[in-house]
Amino acid sequence: MILNSYNNILVLAPHTDDGELGLGGTISKLIELGKKVTYVAFSTAQQSVPEGFPKDILKTEVKKATAQLGISPENLIIYNYEVRKLGYVRQEILEELIRLKKANSFDLVFIPSLHDIHQDHTTIAQEGLRAFKNTTLLGYELIWNNLTFNTQCFVELNREHIQAKVEALKAYESQGARDYLSEAFIFSLAKTRGVQAGCPYAEAFEVVRLFL
Repeated sequence: MILNSYNNILVLAPHTDDGELGLGGTISKLIELGKKVTYVAFSTAQQSVPEGFPKDILKTEVKKATAQLGISPENLIIYNYEVRKLGYVRQEILEELIRLKKANSFDLVFIPSLHDIHQDHTTIAQEGLRAFKNTTLLGYELIWNNLTFNTQCFVELNREHIQAKVEALKAYESQGARDYLSEAFIFSLAKTRGVQAGCPYAEAFEVVRLFL
């Protein structure tokens, strides 16, 4: 199993919840396989938090969500860059990524799709590619932001992995009843990717760089 050949995995999430949405089931499976998963969130989107919630609520929620998936607290890194303005600090973000690279030996890195049109997602995808161009890179899908998405790679999952993803996303109470947070949507997309891959459930990725 190719997935089992990777041991030190990095997930780059522009905002809290992006990683869970894009590959929550895969993270659950990697943890189940005993792999080390480091999750980096670049913005807690304080400027976008709805009225009635503390401004730092997403920091609290991402801690709960990643813990639900099995990520150790010491492997969660949270930055506080301003939402929708990551492009203004592109060089600073790149330097942070290079520091992470030098301090770790990541063999698999997940980034947003290079076809993701959200400005923050574009920044993290591009700077992630620059920093980790000599590492296997997979782009995850957030279909509401993707003008196109190449389903070149599939991770076969079971129902328990998708349920873990659903439970993790329930931590984001501040995000309300967004369609893409619903259990029905999460299971239907996983089922669709599973049909494409010939298995019950799956998550799909774009192959950005592959080292065998």
